[in-house]
Amino acid sequence: MSIIVFVGPTLSLEAARAELDALYLPPVSQGDVYRACAKRPSAIAIIDGYFERVPAVWHKEILFAMAQGIHVFGSSSMGALRAAELSAFGMEGVGAIFEAYRDGLIEDDDEVAVVHGPADSGFRAGSEAMVNIRRTFDAAAAAGVITAATRDALTAVAKSLYYPDRVYPVILDAASRHGVPQSELASLRDFLPKGRVNQKRDDAIALLRHLRARAEAGFSLKTVTYRFEVTEFWCRAEQAAGEMVAAERPSAGDPSPYETVALDGILDELRLDAAAYGRAKRGAMLRYLALQEAERRGLTVDNAALERTSDAFRRERRLYEPDDVKAWMGRFSVGWGELTRLLRDEALIGWVEKAVDEVAQGHVRDHLSVSGEYAELLSRARDKQRRLAELGLSNPAFSDAGMAEGDLIRWYFERCLGAPVPPDPAGALRSAGFADADEFKRVALREVCYRRAAHGDRAASASAPERR
Repeated sequence: MSIIVFVGPTLSLEAARAELDALYLPPVSQGDVYRACAKRPSAIAIIDGYFERVPAVWHKEILFAMAQGIHVFGSSSMGALRAAELSAFGMEGVGAIFEAYRDGLIEDDDEVAVVHGPADSGFRAGSEAMVNIRRTFDAAAAAGVITAATRDALTAVAKSLYYPDRVYPVILDAASRHGVPQSELASLRDFLPKGRVNQKRDDAIALLRHLRARAEAGFSLKTVTYRFEVTEFWCRAEQAAGEMVAAERPSAGDPSPYETVALDGILDELRLDAAAYGRAKRGAMLRYLALQEAERRGLTVDNAALERTSDAFRRERRLYEPDDVKAWMGRFSVGWGELTRLLRDEALIGWVEKAVDEVAQGHVRDHLSVSGEYAELLSRARDKQRRLAELGLSNPAFSDAGMAEGDLIRWYFERCLGAPVPPDPAGALRSAGFADADEFKRVALREVCYRRAAHGDRAASASAPERR
């Protein structure tokens, strides 16, 4: 079960990891949530994010993530703000700050803004968030340290300051110049070391504990009620998005099942085999384009279609028992949420394949020419045509092959493909490109007779599939 958390000055990595096993990344900025979607997490949580010098996380990339079936949570800082803005669309907020934004008690971005150091400092905060200041002054008033009037005056002074200047010594000095009673300021100074409230930190911890409980229960696929629109502006934003970089690599022995380095390692292995890398890249590109086309057509996957796709997926991989499925998921580091998304994508891709099959046929020759397969296939097809014509077997019957119809199906799967006969052979044959049973019989009978003519009777019934 994979979770990505964007965190910075609100909570240290050590404190965060003590609460939740997840992949922790630096404060979120524009494009980061979109890039995180490529990692196929079950959930994305936003705590901290950039506001000013770096473009802030875009609302649409959060909507995109949820439309991909990924749960998105927010708390404490930028996460609380975006969660309040997008709660109607399904983003989930946690904590008092989120609730204050949602209920209109606070509105400004600067309520949660702080200045902070770089990553190597642990994003150490250099100022105090206004939401923390409010809660601290409320606590001081509730404890009788200051009056309600002084609390309101102090809050107004703090709010009037530029957010990088919001530190308690500066606030109290400014309040003194505004006529706040010195006795109350002195009492407040004594109260602050142990009495200050860090609401942002409290909300962040509450979010991580909520995520831990949800992960233990198991994330289902996120569903949304809106249709994500792929606009020209969105396409440009996609193209501009670069590679996601983790804030900190997991240390040796980190038990997290979700590590960016694992994907990097796989890509490193692929790059050592240029042909394999090219095939993987081409396959990934085709998946992306097919899913984009499915989105453009407004295709959706209902439970019945998902079940059919699941059955076919398991048969193809011989995952006949629940333990087989769990073992496969373990080998490929896939959780239940990821598996559901994968099956949904497979269903959509299958529909797109059927929709474009006829027009795609016109591009097969070009593909085979570029891949280098065309010449060998052409040579074999010519040889088959010549040999069968010489034998008068251009259109052989079952008697010519010495087989019954059931034998031919078994021969095709077991001898030709080296696979067991599937529970739904007709469906498998359609998936293999045969339009109907007659087309399969014609192709398979010609192949049986050709193998016998070219290589002898034993070759036609050899157990291993022919390599070509």
